[in-house]
Amino acid sequence: MSAVHPATGARAGCGEIAAAVRAGAVTASAVVEAALARIAEAQPVLNAFTAVTAERARRQAAAIDRMVAAGGDPGPLAGVPFAVKNLFDVAGLATLAGSKIEADSPPAGADAPLVARLEAAGAVLVGALGMGEYAYDFTGRNAHYGPTRNPHDPARMTGGSSGGSGGAVAGGLVPLALGSDTNGSIRVPASLCGLFGLKPTFGRLTRRGSFPFVAALDHLGPLARSATDLALAYDAMQGPDAEDPHLAGRPPEPAAPLGDIAGLRIAVLDGHFVEFAGPDARAAVDAAAAALGAIRRVTLAEAGRARAAAYVITAAEGGALHLDRLRRRADDFDPETRDRLTAGALIPAAWVSAAQRFRGVFRRQVAEAMHDVDVLIAAATPCTAPAIDQQTMELAGAIVPVRANLGVLTQPISFIGLPVVAAPIARDGMPIAVQLIGRPWEEATVLRVAAALERMGVAAAPVAEGWRD
Repeated sequence: MSAVHPATGARAGCGEIAAAVRAGAVTASAVVEAALARIAEAQPVLNAFTAVTAERARRQAAAIDRMVAAGGDPGPLAGVPFAVKNLFDVAGLATLAGSKIEADSPPAGADAPLVARLEAAGAVLVGALGMGEYAYDFTGRNAHYGPTRNPHDPARMTGGSSGGSGGAVAGGLVPLALGSDTNGSIRVPASLCGLFGLKPTFGRLTRRGSFPFVAALDHLGPLARSATDLALAYDAMQGPDAEDPHLAGRPPEPAAPLGDIAGLRIAVLDGHFVEFAGPDARAAVDAAAAALGAIRRVTLAEAGRARAAAYVITAAEGGALHLDRLRRRADDFDPETRDRLTAGALIPAAWVSAAQRFRGVFRRQVAEAMHDVDVLIAAATPCTAPAIDQQTMELAGAIVPVRANLGVLTQPISFIGLPVVAAPIARDGMPIAVQLIGRPWEEATVLRVAAALERMGVAAAPVAEGWRD
């Protein structure tokens, strides 16, 4: 066995690592030690992790190595190091949800089901990742633990709220991370960090064991550097959970292996999704559309209203969830988060009811628009990563706050729970991604399209080296 194997390197993907470990070509312990060394090197620059579970990871890796030596099969993710946004329960760690307040909570007594399922497939947890406070963020900044920095350029944002997840995977610290997406918090970091990210259909994956934000809109999903790795993680995490009332209860529908896209009908989203896309975002959509032969354009006339309704539901549910904390420990919030949650708690119930009613209307409108379309393409963010302390940006001819508007293109889609893969478009300079949007429960379809773009060289997620400069 070679002392240095490619599977231990920063560029190794989940499939490559698992194949080498299962074949006995490299040990899971060697893979994990290499990941822990990369984390230690990068953490002072990127600030992606809030906890490193090194001893746990070493125990898990050693158990995998013993299983392989005995002729067993540890699973399709054997030896793959992964990390999770710190709103997932990890046994022995307080579930921070990016906050100062939750640091005083007792440690979690058990892992979240998605964490346990990845480990059951052979993956090895190496730590918890930073995020925006209580997931109410699109930037990756955190007033309590500091910002997560973009591995392509540490002077720029990772995006949020799954900023640590984006930074850790893009920087090559781990090949796989879990995040959450309420209004775009997987897709925004995937775009700004140059990654593949999957927001499954609402209700597809169990949310039990994760700190909630907006029950009506929350999704959990993976970020990785290839569509194949997304599919491997997605397949491992599916399954029933009788204790999660939000789970739809559909049987698992595997995405891997990823086949071709012959016969798929693909269109480009127009209107709102062009109006609020800057030049880099529009160029990314054009590149994807040209490669996929998407010449038809579709307009969702009420997309702007859908975004506004999503904001009402987000603010109201978030404010209600945190009302007791706002009363007891107002000074322990980031003032920006506190003010947004306080305002949300004051939203009239009639407004929330109207927003929820419109959700059904918009869902029917989009279903009709996709009656003869399998996948829609739109930009994932209006621009590439802003500077880390940047407060405003120009959007559709107006100067607007960065924090609230990086999700302008993702919110209308998560509002109705459609499955989306963010696919990073190969380009010079800072990365940017497109959204590949499918009909409900058709994760396999959008993953197929992402894999096709990757095979054509149009989508790519190379390991970022800018943080080493």
